[in-house]
Amino acid sequence: MSSNEIFYVCIGLLSIVLTIYPNRHLFTAKGGGVAVLEAVYYLTALAALLVGWYFNFQYMRTYGAEATWSNWTKLLFVNPASASGGQDLLFANVVLFPLWTFADGRRSGMKWNWIWFPMSALTSFAFAMALYLALKERQLRWSAAR
Repeated sequence: MSSNEIFYVCIGLLSIVLTIYPNRHLFTAKGGGVAVLEAVYYLTALAALLVGWYFNFQYMRTYGAEATWSNWTKLLFVNPASASGGQDLLFANVVLFPLWTFADGRRSGMKWNWIWFPMSALTSFAFAMALYLALKERQLRWSAAR
């Protein structure tokens, strides 16, 4: 693993800690065990994180000094098929995900709802979304137990 990859993993893991830590109360006895749906979200999050990081590391190794966010975004639009997926990713992650996590997270009582978008940029959109859904399930159970 290169120093860039180690740095990328470290800031990604830090963003995860900054998501979990303010919501640590959800993991107390009141939060209960892991529900089946919550477990599916965690497994999906883990798979998305590992697969996403695998391809991001391939990108960094292939493009070296040209492995920038702007170049990564340009590469989303190299052909109509990737452009279709790329525009979906950009609209969902850059516009809808922050609006959703801010509004829905606040209504549900989750904390630090601003962190989800930066975390999605440092990990992967699918990881951030799956982790958000898992913590939301936990938040609903925790709130019901109060």
